[in-house]
Amino acid sequence: MKTILSSETMDIPDGIEIKVKAKIIEVKGPRGTLTRNFKHLNLDFMLITDEETGKRKLKVDAWFGSRKTTAAIRTALSHVSNLIIGVTQGFRYKMRFVYAHFPINASITNDNSAIEIRNFLGEKKVRKVDMLEGVTVVRSEKVKDELILDGNDIELVSRSCALINQKCHVKNKDIRKFLDGIYVSDKAKIDEGDN
Repeated sequence: MKTILSSETMDIPDGIEIKVKAKIIEVKGPRGTLTRNFKHLNLDFMLITDEETGKRKLKVDAWFGSRKTTAAIRTALSHVSNLIIGVTQGFRYKMRFVYAHFPINASITNDNSAIEIRNFLGEKKVRKVDMLEGVTVVRSEKVKDELILDGNDIELVSRSCALINQKCHVKNKDIRKFLDGIYVSDKAKIDEGDN
């Protein structure tokens, strides 16, 4: 069954500049600019002004959409909301080293944009991971064996975490017993993570 028109709106906070052109949304804020392409979705994006309050809003319409298209409206708004949080607060992911015997040794290189992992399961191999664009990695000063990854784009931050995690997979062993690795322990916004 198709719905003639389904639409949703979201408020745009003050101090945020949003441009919509041909389903490419650009969000500008105090921390920088992020863009995202929604051309693969069959949706209409519009910037409107609320008549009663005078606040700016982003409106997303789906004409004659199936259930899947209607569900994509909320997904698109969630993505835009993540862009807004990214340019105002930023995202911070924390990762912890897990090891039973051989302590994992990590050194951060290339101006906080790459990490070298040594002594994983006692192996001599040096595992090098470059962070994706705009993501920085630092060792936590308060907590032992913790990495902190910061960035504006939630996708790039989480994908950088995934790259680090995938470099430390245990091969040819029983993974129920050998739980060594580097795992994401916490996901937050940057100003929340300072406590």
